[in-house]
Amino acid sequence: MNIRRVRFDHPDAVKLNDEVQAEYHVRYGDGGDATALDAADFDPPRGVYLIAYDEHGHPVATGGWRSQDHNDEGNTDGDAELKRMYVIADMRGRGLARRILTALEEDARAAGRLRMVLETGTKQPEAIALYTSSGYEPCTKFGYYRHHEESRCYAKAL
Repeated sequence: MNIRRVRFDHPDAVKLNDEVQAEYHVRYGDGGDATALDAADFDPPRGVYLIAYDEHGHPVATGGWRSQDHNDEGNTDGDAELKRMYVIADMRGRGLARRILTALEEDARAAGRLRMVLETGTKQPEAIALYTSSGYEPCTKFGYYRHHEESRCYAKAL
């Protein structure tokens, strides 16, 4: 696997984002994640966006983090918010998500962020299993979906 930094508006990032949004719609029936994101949110040093490519140069997994500080959506100073973790269906179960997650944690730590936070949902049990097995613990809900019953938020000190 070749993991590369790209902008969130890179064509491969857009393609994978469209795929993950379609999957969210299938799971939740709500059209996908409505959290507002901007490509600049993931520009270093305030964030990063990664894509894993297979040996043929096809994008197969993705994820990013963006800086969040104290705000009215429940974040605290020093947060790095994990966004758009996704592995294409044919490549799941090979440890790609864990590799992307580790790379994102290392990058956020190097950027001076204090904790990684994320929001997922009850209809994504494989995501919850990944995060809890990687040391994430439930935390106070934050973000766009903080008032939704199916929302689950996790955090890990960096």
